Amino acid sequence: MAGTALAPAALAATAVAPAAVADDVSPSPSASPALPSGLYGTADPAYDGVWRQSLALLAQRTVGVRPADKAVDWLAGQQCADGAFAPYRADATAECDTETLVDTNSTAAAVQALAALGGHDTETGKALAWLKSAQNKDGGWGYVAGGASDANSTSVVIGALAAAGEKPADVTAKGGGSPYDALAALSIPCDADGGGAFAYQPDKKGKLAANADATAAAVTGALGKGFAGADTKSTGAAASCESSGGSDATDAAADPGRAARNGAAYLVTALAKDKYLKSALAGAEDQPDYGNTADAVVALATAGRGDDAAGTVRWLEGHTAKWAAQSGPAAYAQLILAADASGVDPRDFGGQDLVRQLGATGPAPRTASATADRSDSDDGLGVWWIVGVGLVAGVGIGFLISGRNKRQRL
Repeated sequence: MAGTALAPAALAATAVAPAAVADDVSPSPSASPALPSGLYGTADPAYDGVWRQSLALLAQRTVGVRPADKAVDWLAGQQCADGAFAPYRADATAECDTETLVDTNSTAAAVQALAALGGHDTETGKALAWLKSAQNKDGGWGYVAGGASDANSTSVVIGALAAAGEKPADVTAKGGGSPYDALAALSIPCDADGGGAFAYQPDKKGKLAANADATAAAVTGALGKGFAGADTKSTGAAASCESSGGSDATDAAADPGRAARNGAAYLVTALAKDKYLKSALAGAEDQPDYGNTADAVVALATAGRGDDAAGTVRWLEGHTAKWAAQSGPAAYAQLILAADASGVDPRDFGGQDLVRQLGATGPAPRTASATADRSDSDDGLGVWWIVGVGLVAGVGIGFLISGRNKRQRL
C-alpha cells in the first residue's frame, strides 16, 4: 500500500490552519507557475490540490452549478491505480509508488465530490475499496493508512461512504468496530471537562480534550452526513449534554445521534459569546478560525440546531470576505456549504456572491442555475449531499481540517 507514512515536511505544511486576516493583508494569493488549467486556485497545490478541488466541485454542485469537464477530469485523473488519492500529483501519468503520499482525507474528499457529480462509479468504487483496506480495528481512520484513528479523518470517510450509498455502520474492520464506534471512543463524557465535545485523538495518556474542529466534523459524521451536511428541521434537542446514565462511550456507539446532539450542544456554547470559534494556532488563540466556524454552522444545521447558528451566520457574512479572497476556493466552498445548510442565499452572502467568486478561481462552469436544487439536477442524479477540513491540519478550510494541528483545544 502506497504512502503509509506522512513525510515530516508534508505534515508540517498541512498543519497550517487559516490564520487571522488583518485588514491590510492583500486578498490575492501568490500565483504558482504552470498549474493545470482544470485546477481551482492559484496557490501551490502540493498539500491541498485534491482537497480544494473536491470542495470546490461539491459546493458548486450543491447549489446547482455543473463544473467544467476539465475540472472534474483533473480530479478523477489524480487517482492512483490502487484507488487512493494523494494531495497533489504534478505528473498524473506517472505510476504511484511507495513515495506517493496518499492519504484518507484526500481520497474521501474526492469520493464525495465524484459521487455527487455522478458518472464516476469506477473511481469511487476503487477509492472506497482502498479506504476500507485502511480502516483501523477500532473502526476509524487516521490521516494515513495505519495511523491512529482521529475524529476528523473518520468523519470524512463516513461522508464518503454515505455519498457512495453505503451504510457507514455496516463498514467494519475484520473483527473490529464500526466508524461510529471510533467516534464514540472520542466523545467526551458529559461529566468531564468539555463534556459533549469530541477530541481529535486521545493524548499520550489516553485523555480526551475538547477540540472544536474535531467536534464540528464528528457531529456531521455521527449523523452519517458530510461536508455539506443537511438543512434539518429544528429537533428541539437538549441545550446541554445528555447522558442516559450508562457508559458514555457505550451510549455514543449505540446511539450516534445522541453523541451528535451532545457535540452540537458544545458548539452552541462555544459560539455563544463571540459568535465564532477561535484559532488553535500558537500565537493566534484569540483570533477567529473562519473555516472551522463555517463548519460548525453546517454541523449545527445538520443536528437540527440551525436556529442557534443564526448569529454565527450573520457574523460570517460580515467578517469573511478578505479571508475567503486570501484563502481561495476551499474557503469559498466552505462558506457556500454553510450558507446552503443554514438556508441563506450564497449568492447574496453579506453582499457577496460566493458562487461567482468561487467560479472565478477556476475554469468556467458548464452551467449555472439561479437557485440550488438538491433533489433534481439536470442529469437526473440530484445532489445527495451530506458529509464532511479533512487534511491532517488545515490548509485554509475548517471542517475536517482547519484546526488540524492536533492541539486538543478550542
